[in-house]
Amino acid sequence: MLKTKFTIFVRTRSVLLIAVLCLATGVVQAATETEVRNVVQRVFQQLQSHDYGSVYDSLPSATRNRMSRDRFISALKRSQDRYVLDRINIGAVRVSQNLAVADTELYGRLAKPFEAEGKIVVQQYLVREDGQWRVATGDNATIQRFLKSNPAFAQKFPIRQPKIYVKQNGKWVGIANSRQ
Repeated sequence: MLKTKFTIFVRTRSVLLIAVLCLATGVVQAATETEVRNVVQRVFQQLQSHDYGSVYDSLPSATRNRMSRDRFISALKRSQDRYVLDRINIGAVRVSQNLAVADTELYGRLAKPFEAEGKIVVQQYLVREDGQWRVATGDNATIQRFLKSNPAFAQKFPIRQPKIYVKQNGKWVGIANSRQ
């Protein structure tokens, strides 16, 4: 009888421990996804406010090593009169170890070469360096390096080229993307 009660106690405790570990893993995963979502939102707001130095600081070290801060800021300043960023929708976020991808839709208005409402559907890739998430979108070399180190994630979430749309007659119409 005592042995049976002890066995039930051990099994119950094991099941509770497994349940707590599963719950804790889910909470950590949700917290990490929230952290990634917050970084994407923060970088978008920095772009909106023309805080290009802070955007540069959000890049992975490999990207910063290939382009100086001054060159990066200068390039963004030259393009700032061509568009106005209005808002971002952040969809699904997936995280695996030090790599994350967030589905996003960026909305804005083109000012040059013609005026139009625009939308870009793009995956934002992020890498974790020194405990911080860094936005690697557009830096395919860095993204490829991280995807090679995590082939299961790469297979599930391969790099997709951005899709660009303009609004015509109230409908979103895709336009050719020179990077496709």
